[in-house]
Amino acid sequence: MPESDPFQTLASHIAYQNPWITVEHQDVLRPDGKPGIYGIVRFANRAVGVLPIDDTGHVWMVGQYRRPVEAWSWEMPEGGVPYAEDLEAGALRELEEEVGIRANTLIKVLDMDLSNSVSDETAVCFVAYGLSHGTLAPEGTEVLTIKQLHFTDLLADVEAGKIRDALTVATVYRTYHLAMTNQLPAALTKKLLAHPDGD
Repeated sequence: MPESDPFQTLASHIAYQNPWITVEHQDVLRPDGKPGIYGIVRFANRAVGVLPIDDTGHVWMVGQYRRPVEAWSWEMPEGGVPYAEDLEAGALRELEEEVGIRANTLIKVLDMDLSNSVSDETAVCFVAYGLSHGTLAPEGTEVLTIKQLHFTDLLADVEAGKIRDALTVATVYRTYHLAMTNQLPAALTKKLLAHPDGD
């Protein structure tokens, strides 16, 4: 199968734009040769997520109301990193802003395309450890609740469908896979998989 674009763009214009997204409307010829339309949401920033794990295997989580899905959501710290900013620096910035935590070490665990049928948004996700206290500084658009739970409890919540945020779900499963296949530092793996209550 050819890997080139089967659509032909006849014309395009910006239908909507704000500091975070641009919605592009395209008039196209579809692969079947008939006229059609295509809408693409283009993002100004790359998405980053950070799974911060402390010395006891507990993870710092953020809770907030997500307006598009009209529901409360528990997530790892996440945010947007401008293309001009270093990804790791942006991830560390988001971590400190949202939960007031700094990390000595980041491990990149995922690089994904999100909703690739309608948007060009990409995401990079990290595991963070070697944590210390920093300065909490949420944005004016954020009303956040913070909690900690052990990684094994977080994994159970993901498996039970209690956590639905895509970056968090993917990163938790990926981190569990890396731990189970000895691809993380041994000391970190031990903390992740050994519940302090012995469960």
